[in-house]
Amino acid sequence: MTRANPASLAHCNGEWRQIGRALTVLAAMALLAGCEDKNTFVAPPPPKVDVATPVQRAVTRYVEATGNTAPIQNVDLVARVQGFLQSIDYQDGTFVKQGTQLFTIEPETYKLKLEQAQAAEAGAQASLRQAEADFKRQSDLVQRQAVSQATLDSSTSTRDNAQANLQQAQANTKLAEVNYGYTKVSAPFDGVVSAHMVSIGELVGVASPTQLATIVAMDPIYVNFTINEQDVLRIRAEAVRRGLTTADLKQFPIQVGLQTESGYPHEGHLDYVSPTINQSTGTLAVRGLVPNDKRVLLPGYFVRVRVPFSQEKDSLLVPDTALGSDQGGRYLLVVNGDNVVEQRKVQIGPVDNGLRVIESGLKPDDRVVIAGLLRVIPGQKIDPQATKISQPQASAK
Repeated sequence: MTRANPASLAHCNGEWRQIGRALTVLAAMALLAGCEDKNTFVAPPPPKVDVATPVQRAVTRYVEATGNTAPIQNVDLVARVQGFLQSIDYQDGTFVKQGTQLFTIEPETYKLKLEQAQAAEAGAQASLRQAEADFKRQSDLVQRQAVSQATLDSSTSTRDNAQANLQQAQANTKLAEVNYGYTKVSAPFDGVVSAHMVSIGELVGVASPTQLATIVAMDPIYVNFTINEQDVLRIRAEAVRRGLTTADLKQFPIQVGLQTESGYPHEGHLDYVSPTINQSTGTLAVRGLVPNDKRVLLPGYFVRVRVPFSQEKDSLLVPDTALGSDQGGRYLLVVNGDNVVEQRKVQIGPVDNGLRVIESGLKPDDRVVIAGLLRVIPGQKIDPQATKISQPQASAK
C-alpha cells in the first residue's frame, strides 16, 4: 500500500485553507453589500385621497325658527240664563259641527215667558187696531164739524199710546225669544268640545255666567314664531329687490314640522307680521296659518318652522364631513394643480338636502378633499382619486 507524502499533504491543506479564507471574505462582502441595500431610504408613495369638485345647484334660502301652535278660535261655553242644567247632549272631547246642541238649561220657564210676551203683543196689536179705527172716525167727524177738535186730539193720543205699547210688547217678545234660545247652548263653530264642567241638575247662571265647557277650533291652526332682526333685514332687502309689498309678504309659504317628524310635511302661508320689533328681544312676531283637516297639529305643540324667502341658482355645496375647523374658523382642504394640499378658509351657509352650502372661499372647479382628512396635511403632495359627491335624497316637504 502506497503511503502519502507528508509534504504533499501539507501543501494540499494549505491550498484548502486559502480557498476557505477566500470564501469567507466573499461571504462577508456579500453580507456587507446586503446590509448596505437595506439601509438605503426609499420615500413612500403619496397617499391616495378622494377628491371631488363641489356640487353646483339651485338652493332655496329659508328663515328657520321654533314656534308653537295655537287655535284660531277658543271659546268658553257659558250659561247665559239662570236655571237647572237639564241635559248634556254631547260626548266629552268629540268633534262637533257648528250649531250642534251641547247643553239644555230648564227651557220650560223661558218658553212660558215667551208665550206670555207673545200674548201681550197680540193684545197690543188689537188695541192699536181699535185706536186707529177710532182715530179715522174722529177725523171724519171733525171734517164735518160733528165733533170738537179736542175729541180728535184725544183719539190721536190713544192711537199713539197703542203704537208705543205694541212696540214695547214686540221688544218683550224678542227678549223672551233670546232668553228661550239661551236655554239651548250650541256650538258656535266647528271644533272639539272639552269635558263638561257642570253636572245635570246643577243650578247655573245664578250670579254670573257659569262656564259649562270650552270649544276649540282645530282647522286651520295658527303657528306663532319670531325671527331675529338680521333675518328681518334680509327678508326686507329681498322683498325690495323683488318688488314685493307687505301684502305680498303675507302670502309667503310656511312649512311646519313636528319634533318627531322628518322634514316639513305641513304647509300653509303667513297670516300676520307684527309692525314693530320687540326691543327687549330684538325679534319680530310672525304668525302663519296652516290647514289641519286631519287634526295632526294640536294647539300648544312646539314645532319647527321655515319660510322660503329667496333662491340662488348656482350655490356650491360639499359634505359636512369635508369641513374642518380651527381657531380661525371653518376650512376645506383643496388640491392645487401640482396635487399639493392647501387649506382654504370658507364661510358656510345652511344645510340643504344633506350638503353644506359654501358662501365664499370656494370655486366651482376646486378639487376638495372629501375623505381621509386625517391622512393629509396642508403642503403635502397626494395622489388624488377623483370621485363625485353623492347627493342625499331630498328631505320631505
